[in-house]
This record gives sequence, C-alpha cells and structure tokens, in this order.
Amino acid sequence: MMSVEDIRRAQRAEGPATILAIGTANPPNCVYQDDYPDYYFRVTNSDHMTDLKQKFKRMCEKSMIKKRYMHLTEDLLKEHPNFCEYMAASLDARQDIVVAEIPKLGKEAAAKAIKEWGQPKSKITHVIFCTTSGVDMPGADYQLTKLLGLRPSVKRFMMYQQGCFAGGTVLRMAKDLAENNAGARILVVCSENTTITFRGPNEGHLDSLVGQALFGDGAAAVIVGSDPVVGVERPLFQLIYAAQTILPDSQGAIDGHVREVGLTFHLLKDVPGLISNNIEKSLKDAFDPIGISDWNSLFWIVHPGGPAILDQVEEKLGLSPEKMEATRHVLSEYGNMSSACVLFVLDQMRKASTEKGATTTGDGLDWGVLFGFGPGLTVETVVLHSVPTN
Repeated sequence: MMSVEDIRRAQRAEGPATILAIGTANPPNCVYQDDYPDYYFRVTNSDHMTDLKQKFKRMCEKSMIKKRYMHLTEDLLKEHPNFCEYMAASLDARQDIVVAEIPKLGKEAAAKAIKEWGQPKSKITHVIFCTTSGVDMPGADYQLTKLLGLRPSVKRFMMYQQGCFAGGTVLRMAKDLAENNAGARILVVCSENTTITFRGPNEGHLDSLVGQALFGDGAAAVIVGSDPVVGVERPLFQLIYAAQTILPDSQGAIDGHVREVGLTFHLLKDVPGLISNNIEKSLKDAFDPIGISDWNSLFWIVHPGGPAILDQVEEKLGLSPEKMEATRHVLSEYGNMSSACVLFVLDQMRKASTEKGATTTGDGLDWGVLFGFGPGLTVETVVLHSVPTN
C-alpha cells in the first residue's frame, strides 16, 4: 500500500507552472480616441455641457490611447437610452447584455489559445474564468465550458468583481493548480465588457469620466501547465513566484459598486503616487531571494492602468523607456481592459521578442516581472522566467 507521502509526491508536478499558449479577442466595434469626446457627448445628449466636454477632450488626449474596442454601439445605446444617463436604473438591461457577451468573447480568446497550444481540448483539466461584470448563476465559467464543449468534469473556478489586478490573480491561482496537480492543464480566461460601466457625464463626478476615457472591451486566455510535453507543447513563460498585497493607506483609492445604475467607478486618492511609492517593496520581496536588484535587467509586464501610473513607476525605479514598450503598446491599441490587460501585454512581449529576433520570449532577458493593480489598492506580483525563442 502507498504511503500518504508517496501519494502526495505522485500528485504533484515536478517543474514550475508554465504558460503554454496565449489568445486574445476584441469586439468588432472599434472607437478612435480622437473622435470619442464628440461621439460620447453626442450619444449621451450632453453637448450642452461645453466645459465638461473640454475637460473630457483633455483626458482623452492625455490618455495615450489611440483606439479601443467596445461591444456597445450607437444603435445599442439608442435601444437603451438609460445607459446614456448618469444615474438611471439600468442594471437589468446591462446584465442581459454582459451575461451573454462575456462568455462569448472569452470563448473567442480561448479558442485561439487552444489552437496555438495544439492539444485536444479534452486535456483541459481546470478552467479559471475572471470578469468584472455579468454576475450570474450558473456563471460564465459554466457557459464557457458549454460553448467550448469541454468535459463536464472539468474543474471550474469563477472570479467575479475583482477588477484590474486580477490578471495577476488568475496566474497565481493557475500556478498553484499546475504545480500541485501533475498533468493539469488550466485554461485561464479574463473577459471584460464596458457595457456595465458606460454612463453619461456628470459635472460633480470627474472620476467617472476618467473611466469613460480609459476603459475598453477585451478577452484574453492562456493555457498553463507544468512539465511541458517535449516536442508537442511550446513553453512561453515560467511562473516562478506569485504574491498579492494591499498597499498601505490605500483604502478607497479605487472603488467599484454595483448599483441599479450598473457598476459605478470611483477614484478617490492619488493612485499613481500610491503605486509608485510602494512598488519597490514588492520587487524586493520577489527578487531578493533570486539575487536580482537591477530593475532594468528585467522585462516588464505591467497593467496599463493609465499613463500617469506608468510614468511615475518609470521615474521612481529609474527604468529605461523601452521597459514599458509592450504595456504602452497595449494601452495605445486597446485602452484599459481591466483584468485582461496584462495577458495582452504578455502576448505583445512574446510577439515583439520573436519579431526582433530576441533570444528569449522576454525580449532577450531571462527574468521578468508582471504587475497587476486595482481596487483596494491591491497589487499582484508575478515573477516570470522566459524561455528560448527557438
């Protein structure tokens, strides 16, 4: 008879959790940031708010965003005029849309990741689904399982209402699952839709306008597993360490509240300052055991929460401008897609590394860091180890 110790050893993987494939998806409706202030104030019947419109234009100009993708079109807004008010009851109608669309967009990203992975989807053992909208039962994890035709015995985890840091959270969960379950292959999906947060402007709530200027729709999926099958699976990044922390004196810095009017968004403190002043502690906690203290020796995967955050982190840590290239690219091309963003940045990093002919998926560097941050303020830190591109 096997001992408990033997059973436990057999249950665990040998190597570190590894990202084996990445897929991304966006709705077809693309909005260009230069045109967005005029569009936004027109569709919300707010053109008379001339001073507020000028402020919003400046927000959009400073956002460093070129375009975003949104499920909400002008036709949909005409069907749901309450969405265009600032505080009109509209949660039921918003829910009807996002409950259907969140898993559908997630399926699109997941299908791309599965295709790249190259293995039968019957080999997926776990599903982690994350979204900030569309709370429902059975959840988006169940709907995705049905849409993809996964095995009914697949082990599911559903994460609602986490916010922008959760792209790190899902990787932390996937790491633990992969390393403690030999042969596990985890499908991780983050899918976000701004239908739940879109609303008209209000003179007294500029923080809501910040969200209208930054957020876009997108879904990203990764396959995570330990001990990749040689010659069959192609490792991209190894997940070496993962941690979560609440920043000191940050309570109320970013809040979101589900109300009859949808999901309301509030910025109440100096978020860029809080993040930049505390980020080095997270770095030291993660990299001191490895013996790394030169932050420019790392490749960087950072949630593109907004240009001010990236600028202040760069300045505080003395980072070279190219360190944030992948993050700034995603911000420019897609806006802030909440939890899905860092997975988009990972995808951009490996693509850019291949295009440049870099020796590793981390732009030629061996070690990297992934940061997610959001409501709380909560920060997720993931240490990544890149693999050779050949």
